[in-house]
Amino acid sequence: VQLQASGGGLVQAGGSLRLSCAASGSIAGINYMAWYRQPPGKQRELVAKITSDGNLNYADSVKGRFTISRDNAKNIVDLQMNSLKPEDTAIYYCHANLYRRYQMRPDDYWGQGTQVTVSS
Repeated sequence: VQLQASGGGLVQAGGSLRLSCAASGSIAGINYMAWYRQPPGKQRELVAKITSDGNLNYADSVKGRFTISRDNAKNIVDLQMNSLKPEDTAIYYCHANLYRRYQMRPDDYWGQGTQVTVSS
């Protein structure tokens, strides 16, 4: 199973970016997909999460600015980031909790991380 993230980059404050993550491999089902971020010198934190039945969870710091969406058929999760602030600068990681085929318990998988830099 692999999670391939894309879409990071450099943007000015107030701008927008869209991150995308595709899960591939021997996947039987995905419980939820999420985006985490790790700012410089800080711990990794949850940004947004979406479950298989569409339940959403956002960090307070991004509510109203970020939108997570998911294509269940393609195992893709996107993060639309608007009104970006310098404090959104971080490495963003895609995460999935999923069942591999013939597996009884779900496991956690992480993408490689993509850099988002917001200049003031």
